[in-house]
Amino acid sequence: MYRMNFYESVCLRCNQTVYQVDRVGPLKDFTFYHSGCFKCSYCGTKLTLKTYYNNQHDQEDKEVYCSSHVPKIGPGHLDGSAVGIRSALNVPRSTNFVNEQIRGSGKGTFDAEALNIRPHLNGNSPNHPATQHHNHSSAATPGHNYHHEHGYQYGRFDASALHIAHALRATELHKSYNKAREKPIEYYLDKDEQTRLEMKHRKEEDDLYRKFARHREEEDKRIKDEFRDEWEKELERLTSRFERELQTKRKRPEDTKVLTMRLQQERIDLEKNMTMRRDKKKDSLIKKLLEHERAATAALVEKQSREMLELINEKRSEYMQAESLYLDDGDALQEALTPYPSQAPLPAPPALSKFQIYNDPVEFAHVDQIAISVAQEDQKTFTDLVRQLVGRCGSDIEKARTIFRWITVKNLNTMTFDEDLRGDTPMGLLRGIKHGTESYHVLFKRLCSYAGLHCVVIKGYSKSAGYQPGVRFEDNRFRNSWNAVYVAGAWRFVQCNWGARHLVNAKEVPKVGSKAGKSDSLRYEYDDHYFLTDPREFIYEFFPLSSDWQLLKAPITLQDFEELPFVRSLFFRYGLYFPDSHTKAVMYTDATGAATVRIAMPTNMQSSLIFHYNLKFYDNDGDSYDGVSLKRFVMQSVVSNIVAFRVHAPSSGAFLLDIFANAVTPKEYLTGEPMKFKSVCKFKIACEELQTVMVPLPDCASGEWGPTKATRLFGLIPITHQDALIFAGRELELQFRMSRPLTDFMATLHKNGVEEKRLSKYVSHIVSNDDVVTFEITFPEEGQYGLDIYTRELPVNSVESNGEKHLLTHCCKYLINSSKRN
Repeated sequence: MYRMNFYESVCLRCNQTVYQVDRVGPLKDFTFYHSGCFKCSYCGTKLTLKTYYNNQHDQEDKEVYCSSHVPKIGPGHLDGSAVGIRSALNVPRSTNFVNEQIRGSGKGTFDAEALNIRPHLNGNSPNHPATQHHNHSSAATPGHNYHHEHGYQYGRFDASALHIAHALRATELHKSYNKAREKPIEYYLDKDEQTRLEMKHRKEEDDLYRKFARHREEEDKRIKDEFRDEWEKELERLTSRFERELQTKRKRPEDTKVLTMRLQQERIDLEKNMTMRRDKKKDSLIKKLLEHERAATAALVEKQSREMLELINEKRSEYMQAESLYLDDGDALQEALTPYPSQAPLPAPPALSKFQIYNDPVEFAHVDQIAISVAQEDQKTFTDLVRQLVGRCGSDIEKARTIFRWITVKNLNTMTFDEDLRGDTPMGLLRGIKHGTESYHVLFKRLCSYAGLHCVVIKGYSKSAGYQPGVRFEDNRFRNSWNAVYVAGAWRFVQCNWGARHLVNAKEVPKVGSKAGKSDSLRYEYDDHYFLTDPREFIYEFFPLSSDWQLLKAPITLQDFEELPFVRSLFFRYGLYFPDSHTKAVMYTDATGAATVRIAMPTNMQSSLIFHYNLKFYDNDGDSYDGVSLKRFVMQSVVSNIVAFRVHAPSSGAFLLDIFANAVTPKEYLTGEPMKFKSVCKFKIACEELQTVMVPLPDCASGEWGPTKATRLFGLIPITHQDALIFAGRELELQFRMSRPLTDFMATLHKNGVEEKRLSKYVSHIVSNDDVVTFEITFPEEGQYGLDIYTRELPVNSVESNGEKHLLTHCCKYLINSSKRN
């Protein structure tokens, strides 16, 4: 699809390049004008987007006109071809007219078959887009189902059958949040005027940095003087003692030599000790200074952001008195619009969820590309940077998005800066990042102010690197900062630092000031979860010092925050939730040492999500007990949309349960390639006392127990046993039905203390009727067994490529308790 380069647009009137700050358009057929050239083609009257007209009767005429001179066909003449309705005008008039294209078999009826919507009127498929949209639009609170299923409403006219679902969805979103496109900032605020205020701010910043430098030099000199005085005093004390001892022992030369060597060693030790003390004191001082500098920088940015917003709001207000602020004109539209507030509103829960604003990052593909492109260039002022970022953004959300994506693309944590970086050089804008005085959050706030957006920096606690479930927030170890930006009529959370990801497929990170090479092979990863995160999800990881900034209708306490399960963004990306209200960060075992963690999956993810887990001791990295892997003390099973992890602690104490997940298709799973799992949540399993001795599960393949996996990935449907746990006598018969061709089945039996080879003769299988496989097991003795089943898909061709067979893949496993009584 062809895309015009907005940076290289040409004025239709003078045929010269139109730059962003002086651009009017795009208009008819993507035409552009300089603001000075935007005049009536006939009389030269200066036009605005509210007063210009196009020739509606000549598609080749791209010029603009005033209302008096726009070409008209003439009074009383209706040209059907000009407005595309000639065919309609030629239709014979009839009071009983029924469009033949949609005529049904019955007279005057509207036949669904004619529109190919019979299936939709009869019932909705679970995979139908309309159903999926309906299912995902429900809101929920922490610990409850985020996605609720609804029955189909018969008689409902399904828009997707007429291919207008997208248009209706757009209308629905407009009802939730008005996305009227606002004119770029250059319409009402001259670039030079904004730059003048920025230069004033830069001078203030330069003065502040010079003050920081002077203070650091003074403190460094003070420490040096302090330790020099102490060094001289200590050296004088050592020398005086040496001379006194030398006076008493000067008769023996060997004593003099010993005393001299001792003095030299004591001087070395003293110097080493004082150097360590000095460095430690300097480190402590630098930390305190940096803390002070960050606070001072944040205060300055707060003041400057307020001044920038005041300037923008003043100019916007003046412009609104004379002109429309929106690209789409019309009195009805103007009445419906709610202008962006000039003063920052008080914190309050948003009325709309993130999903109601957007449900797929691809909706921002064009503005994300703007951010990526701008990130490859150099800017000398924030004014230039932000205007390049938001110049083509028509809504406050898009403005916040491009700023968020620019910061995440820049990956500021990995940047290397020149030592002589000045504030007036490309990327000298980011010297605060280099000096450590400015964080992602302060920078985001600063850039938002240049775009005319209200933004605050929020301080509090976060479950960040190093945090483990059960840890109390008693000191400053897990203090953090993040942002809330006012967009879509509410305050919404943004965490640029956690949203930032690395550059994929890049051999090296570009140096600041250097242009990137070919970008075709580059992909900028980021975590969309941390852009406009819903408060009910954000609270799992971030706790503000001010309860108002939880943005929850019912704020929680710090203790509540500590007890919330420790989840990661992937947990919400997969739509997971905890079906049990008692699920907390610390799960206590019962008297038998058992505790169960249950996680629910949304319907649309059941066929693709695969879970894994790891269990280790809480206070160390030990992952075995008496030589046995701790994984064998966890039973993972899946029933319907619930995945359960039942932990049986082998001893009293604390354990760390880490649960991982990955979304894969059956085809991807069957390739046998290693799968990458990412953590979705962690729990502390606390066993205060253990009254029974727990034995490990049989040493089977890792992963879930039960036949669900076989059905989900292999289409193997259990006929006889649907549960993961089987109680049997000395013989057992398992049957499955194949819903697609499978071949080369294999089953292995496992029992603690018995070699696998010894048990191989007790398992056999047979395929009957081409689609039923039966496994027959004879147990040599009573006890607990594990049964692994493997298979592979039947190849499409009888002769496989290279004459090799696909590897057998693990299909499912059962836990079997065999006894004579069963």
